[in-house]
Amino acid sequence: MNEILSLFDTQLFTTTIDFSTPIVLAAIGGVLCERGGIVNIGLEGFMNFSAFFAVVGTIATGNPWIGLVSGVIAGMIFSLIHGFATIHLHLDHVVSGAVINILSAGLTQYLLLIIYHTAGQTASVPLSLHDMKYAIPILSSIPYVGEIFFNQTPIVYIMMISVVIFTIFLNRTKLGLHLKVSGEHPMALETLGISVFKMRYLGVILSGLLCGLAGSYLSIETGSSYSENMTSGRGFIALAAVIAGRWSPIGALVASVVFGFINALQYKLQIIPALKFFPTEIFSALPYILSILAIAFAVKKSRPPKASGEDFIVERID
Repeated sequence: MNEILSLFDTQLFTTTIDFSTPIVLAAIGGVLCERGGIVNIGLEGFMNFSAFFAVVGTIATGNPWIGLVSGVIAGMIFSLIHGFATIHLHLDHVVSGAVINILSAGLTQYLLLIIYHTAGQTASVPLSLHDMKYAIPILSSIPYVGEIFFNQTPIVYIMMISVVIFTIFLNRTKLGLHLKVSGEHPMALETLGISVFKMRYLGVILSGLLCGLAGSYLSIETGSSYSENMTSGRGFIALAAVIAGRWSPIGALVASVVFGFINALQYKLQIIPALKFFPTEIFSALPYILSILAIAFAVKKSRPPKASGEDFIVERID
């Protein structure tokens, strides 16, 4: 019993935040994209591409903040490929997202060879954002809670703020409401003279921006280099969080933190003597098993945006 209680210490919850942050950011990006009507299974590809260019920018300049901006811009540019394919070329959203993931994996491997003449991994960045941890005065001194939430790295704070900003954006601003209508009743929006195409591009670009933050977090905040496929399926877990969170930023946050907690807990479980006879692969699979169960449960309980994944074409008569 004491062994089990000892699992729930500050380190467990700090690690939960570490694991949750990229998933939360990518999941909110997925929410915005699908709320606008574009299904996005390319979150993994956006994150991977951004993680690479965050390192490229940091190594080139020696400044991790410029690296962060590079990662975010790369994510936004890469998202435009998905946007153009689905909005203007009217390609199937799932097929386009799958191609994005394949393209990201292949392109980053190629660029590794071209830029750094190596395969597998880049050199370490000279300075990472992890070295810039900020303790918020007074709040960080609160017992237990302060160490977990208020003594964090920059992108963790950005993640927390993003949840609030995009919740308000979707529910309290005219632009956010237009984005939601684009994914529910696009023809009604077009009838009002508001471009559905523009709203859907907005959702896709915001998705790329947030995935840019998520990818940068992996490579230059918790890590110090880029390695091939370092996202390790987090984009797909984020997609599961979108569905389990019922297409809302708050719901995506809760689902992502649950996934992050299970991921952090599985490392703790492996050191309990009574559980050592179980193969470590069982514990490693827990987050992915949870993702499948969450989707299976959420599909029965929630409804996606009505026009999400549907092609939209306006026939104009001159």
